[in-house]
Amino acid sequence: MLKILLSFLLMSVQYVFAQQNTIILIRHAEKDTTVQGSTTMNANPPLSKQGLKRAIKLVKALKKFTVDEIYSTDFTRTKTTVEPLSVKKEIEVKIYNHKQLKEFAKELVAKQNKTIVIAGHSNSTPALVNLIIKKETYPALDESVYNKIYIVTQNGNEFSVEVREY
Repeated sequence: MLKILLSFLLMSVQYVFAQQNTIILIRHAEKDTTVQGSTTMNANPPLSKQGLKRAIKLVKALKKFTVDEIYSTDFTRTKTTVEPLSVKKEIEVKIYNHKQLKEFAKELVAKQNKTIVIAGHSNSTPALVNLIIKKETYPALDESVYNKIYIVTQNGNEFSVEVREY
């Protein structure tokens, strides 16, 4: 009986101290496609006027969250998307490599008790969600979709995802 009680207590303590993260993933806001070369693979266009408005709207959409870290790919459109949030929360934006998503997903899952915002792209954002939750659930976003927010909640090794629009 004592062994059962001790096992139960140990499991309870482990559950209480398991990492609990909230990982918020977004695609960058609307890019300015009028800039010369903006639609080529190597393009690095700025946000459009509509995109700048969406970046400000993101701050309002995430106001209830206490953000600990903000990440962006090293592109103008992703960094500009999270810039208003970075200023509001007084958090420096860290750059991650969108070509090394597996390693980045492992790094995110290993964090403890953090709320993290990540700006990516139409293909890399859903791919990163899939890597975090270890399931192929979310397809790449259509080029016209800029308003999705993936909120991944991690409790130990369990994950749930809520998809919102803003």
